[in-house]
Amino acid sequence: MNFTSQDISVIEKSLQHAIRSEQSEMKAAEFREVLQKLQVSSMKALQLTSEAEADESSRDGFRYDYDDSSDLM
Repeated sequence: MNFTSQDISVIEKSLQHAIRSEQSEMKAAEFREVLQKLQVSSMKALQLTSEAEADESSRDGFRYDYDDSSDLM
């Protein structure tokens, strides 16, 4: 399942609201755990995306194909 950054933001806000409004510390701890996992996953995804973009941008530009067949003639 792919989440957009807007989806993640809504989920984070919902979890934060649930943590603040939950009276049971056990339930709040569960929400905090899920929120932490979500934040770690989204940071990893963001890093992978930025690394892929950096790798792709390093390939932009001219590419030369050196043909070595000229010395076969």
